[in-house]
Amino acid sequence: MKLLFVNCCISRRGAGSRTHALAEAFLTAFRAAHPDAAAEEITPETLLALKPFDAALLQKRDALAEAGNFDAPVYALARQFREADAVVVAAPFWDLSYPAALRTYIEYISAVGLTYHYTEAGCCGDCAAQWLVYLTSGGDVEREDSIGVLHWRQLAAMFGIPKFDYVFAGGLDAHPETAGETLTAARSLAETLARTL
Repeated sequence: MKLLFVNCCISRRGAGSRTHALAEAFLTAFRAAHPDAAAEEITPETLLALKPFDAALLQKRDALAEAGNFDAPVYALARQFREADAVVVAAPFWDLSYPAALRTYIEYISAVGLTYHYTEAGCCGDCAAQWLVYLTSGGDVEREDSIGVLHWRQLAAMFGIPKFDYVFAGGLDAHPETAGETLTAARSLAETLARTL
């Protein structure tokens, strides 16, 4: 099994990132349950270095797609995403969504003809992953209908990934008296999900 970890744990807390604590719980349990599995990580530094698509870059990518040249460097992240057997995305709950760097990453992996394609019936996913897990935490309470959850649920469907789950540790600042318990419960759920992959 090949797990892709998209690490967008960008936080002023640094190593104390609460979202990263969720990710570490997940990854530790995953490695214990799947000792022979391989894991690849997209680091925050990689995400922050991505250049958003402008008109010229879009035209260049479209020309490569029309020529069937999906081996080009601009498609490297999409190829990696397409080949993963499972994907875990970790990002904090920012402004009812997630950091802009993760949105830019989504533009790179959303490659028509590689990670999905269209037929007369509509959009069809081409990714190998059977499961996508979205991990997040925030000072306020993230809900089922918040943009981060909805967007990644819909992206999983677009990419042809049949199972979607998410874990959030919400209200950590709104309810500091129970923040430790909330984070512990979320870490436990992340560990359970990792063991069932």
